[in-house]
Amino acid sequence: MSTAGGAVLIQTPVQLYRYLRRCCRQLPTAAMQQHYKHAIIQGYNSHSDEDDPERIQMIIQRALVDAEWILDKYTKK
Repeated sequence: MSTAGGAVLIQTPVQLYRYLRRCCRQLPTAAMQQHYKHAIIQGYNSHSDEDDPERIQMIIQRALVDAEWILDKYTKK
């Protein structure tokens, strides 16, 4: 599953958070979904005080790449 379609619209940390939470629904098991939801919440909270726009964009891009990798890993048949 490619994240490229939705990734174009992501500009803010809140949009990223909501997008990643929606991506969790595509994971195959409830335990896996819960694990990654927790990781998303922790990542959001740990970077909530970030105020450098360049750093925020770097975090967003990295999170999107990671999300695509995780979805590809667990949803490929």
